[in-house]
Amino acid sequence: MREYLLVLGIAAGVTYLVCGLARTIALRVKAVAQVRDRDVHAVPIPYFGGAAMFVGVAAAMLIASHLPNMGRNPLIQHDFTAVLIAGGVICAVGVLDDLVELNAIAKLAGQVLAAGLVVANGVKMLWIPLPNQIISLDDSASIAITVFVIVLCTNAVNYVDGLDGLAAGVVAIGAFAFFVYSYTLVAFQDLPRATTASLITVAIVGVCLGFLPHNVFPARMFMGDSGSMLLGLLLATSTISLTGQIDSAPLQANARSLIPTVLPLVLPLAIMAIPIADFVLAFLRRTAAGKWFWVADKRHLHHRLLARGHSQRRAVWVMYGWTALISFGAVSFGMTESLWVLLAAAVLALVFAWFTFGPGTRKRSLAEGLRRDRETEAAQHERLG
Repeated sequence: MREYLLVLGIAAGVTYLVCGLARTIALRVKAVAQVRDRDVHAVPIPYFGGAAMFVGVAAAMLIASHLPNMGRNPLIQHDFTAVLIAGGVICAVGVLDDLVELNAIAKLAGQVLAAGLVVANGVKMLWIPLPNQIISLDDSASIAITVFVIVLCTNAVNYVDGLDGLAAGVVAIGAFAFFVYSYTLVAFQDLPRATTASLITVAIVGVCLGFLPHNVFPARMFMGDSGSMLLGLLLATSTISLTGQIDSAPLQANARSLIPTVLPLVLPLAIMAIPIADFVLAFLRRTAAGKWFWVADKRHLHHRLLARGHSQRRAVWVMYGWTALISFGAVSFGMTESLWVLLAAAVLALVFAWFTFGPGTRKRSLAEGLRRDRETEAAQHERLG
């Protein structure tokens, strides 16, 4: 555990420090998020938070490669390198988009290219664990599923990146829940192959924690597509390395029920529940309206919370709460199989539902909410200079 804490600290510290330099560079090259009608920020905000995150991930993995428990396994080192190379490519695509605003097809091509690099280096879904059996995938199915998972996750995180501190916090919570499970497999189930997922997820938590001080309301910088796509790629590869590459036979052999055996398949969906739900709803909504799914609108989950009267800060905390409930609820129940966990989760769900939809929340229109939040943000930016 001490090695993981060191990796987390390095990722957080390097990201936090590099963010200042990245912000300065973004201002000089005019990589700035201008205020558009569908945006919620009040003043232009510099990008390149994702570039700082990538430096944090690279530093964390460099340190990890020299640690005893993480640097001795050549297969794990190979996977780390593959993920880092793909992360650099997708981050570069995001930086280019922050500078010149690429069209949707160009960004999709960059995502597929990064996914292809991951696959070419052998990090791909090899099988799908199911109760009492493991479905082995042929090369075509393995490549297709791997690319689909990576593209889905990169776009899902990108879609949820709509409020100050939202994407980084949601991803950090989900990644930490995933880390708890993967670390348990390493430490108590003797599955060292899960070390890859443990390292990637703890690095995700670190870079998100290092970035959040610069991004909480009122944000001084944004992660941009370079950050959201990088986080999506890292989450996807951690999922692939755990769900599709570890031998789940020991889990099935020691399981008292089917829950532990299906948890590697269910958990990734749980930790990404909010981003994936937002992406799927946007896809269905825009398709039903006869539009392409990448055509932006103001009906994302965070927009709906603002329309119900939540401030930016409260809307972010509401989504943090739901993410923590779903992800840690899945981990806790999967590891304990306790009905008390389900009862506690049900009670917390009712509490969160009351804060989300309860009396007094529907007080303003989205336009009114954006106007008030923008006035508050502008005033705070003026005080901060």
